Amino acid sequence: MRRAAASYAYLGLLAGLVVALDAGDRNYILTHPDRPTDVLFLCIAGVALNVPQVRIDQGRLSLSGIATGAAALLMNPLNATLVGITSSASFVGRGPFPILGNAVSSAAIACTGSLVASAFRVGPSLAIAPRLVVLAACVVVNLAFVLVAIRIRLGESIRAVMRRNFTTSFYVAFGYFGLASLLISYVLDGSALGYLLATIVCVLALALTDTIAGRRVRRVLESELTDADRHLFHSRAVEGVVHNLRNHMATAVGYLKEIDPRRLDPVDRESIETATAAANDAVTVLRTLSQGATPRVTYAVEPVDLNELITRALGMARPRARAKEAQLALRESPDEVKVRADPLLLREVITNLVNNAIDAVPLNGHVELKAGRRSNGWPYFSVSDDGAGVSDEHRHHLFEPHFTTKEGGTGLGLFMSYGIVREHQGELLFEGSRHGAVFTVILPPFSH
Repeated sequence: MRRAAASYAYLGLLAGLVVALDAGDRNYILTHPDRPTDVLFLCIAGVALNVPQVRIDQGRLSLSGIATGAAALLMNPLNATLVGITSSASFVGRGPFPILGNAVSSAAIACTGSLVASAFRVGPSLAIAPRLVVLAACVVVNLAFVLVAIRIRLGESIRAVMRRNFTTSFYVAFGYFGLASLLISYVLDGSALGYLLATIVCVLALALTDTIAGRRVRRVLESELTDADRHLFHSRAVEGVVHNLRNHMATAVGYLKEIDPRRLDPVDRESIETATAAANDAVTVLRTLSQGATPRVTYAVEPVDLNELITRALGMARPRARAKEAQLALRESPDEVKVRADPLLLREVITNLVNNAIDAVPLNGHVELKAGRRSNGWPYFSVSDDGAGVSDEHRHHLFEPHFTTKEGGTGLGLFMSYGIVREHQGELLFEGSRHGAVFTVILPPFSH
């Protein structure tokens, strides 16, 4: 709740800053009116360009920055602010924070860029060098506002946000925005031909984005199909191991039950209780696996809170992390993240992912558990680490049984986790990069 309140306070501060900037530049606004048709065109373009979105390495690519950049180059601060605000119209239905966040940040970027442009403008138009400076200012302001917003909203460090999001695709996207904004600023001259050419630039941008989206969707579908086929092909490979494991775990549980917790000090008592709970979970999972390689999901009557699951998983992972001197971080979602699930099996998935992450990091490495909601509203949790990552060669074998790069590993953790998540009608995705591995589990939301 504190993060949500801080996020809205941040947006309020930005909105107040925009109002102050527009009011402070009132004389320039009055002496430099814009053509109403230009304002209307860019407002419509901002809404239309904000509709299609494409996932890049981390996050989503929206084209509204093209209209925002063109407004900063062509218009006075007040009209540029208006263009930025209207671009959020396509976010209706996605909740108050996305609408307000997009409107306020776009308005602030456009207003700031327009103020920079006004400082360079000595005639009816800007030379190429000042236009590039204005676009660079828009990029810098955009990055600054977004980084601070993510820091406040999710509690994630700015350094971590930059490390995960500042990828090649990210820089290409900003170059893409800048070029299209620059073209529109030259052709939009109030004539019918100018509006036609500006429309063509927008249509080409949309077509290119659609092509990028189509290619990415095909890659994702091909990857998921391959993973599903491999999982189905190898699903029976586990059945021969289950029986022996059940016997060993039953023996361990039996000995744990013989320990009288009343004779232990509080620290040892808590350790025994945690070990007993984990062993009982393992026995239950193995009992389910004895009916087949893919566990049978027994949905809980009540919704399962992902924040609670990852918090518990973090506590159970601390002894393993201490042995590696690994730092564990938890990023709970400020929003409700409840799913229809089998809590036991989901704990098994989280435990597998966390253990893999701890094993992958170097001494004093970092592992982070995070929960939240995707842009489509589906809850998710992710486990990320700053280890060596996964090579392209190994990526295509991640969910196969008995495939492992760890010394002494069984290669069954990811295989079983993949099956459990698919039984929940969800997705287990590898979203790693050169900076480590990120595994994300996306689940259907709990429906009342």
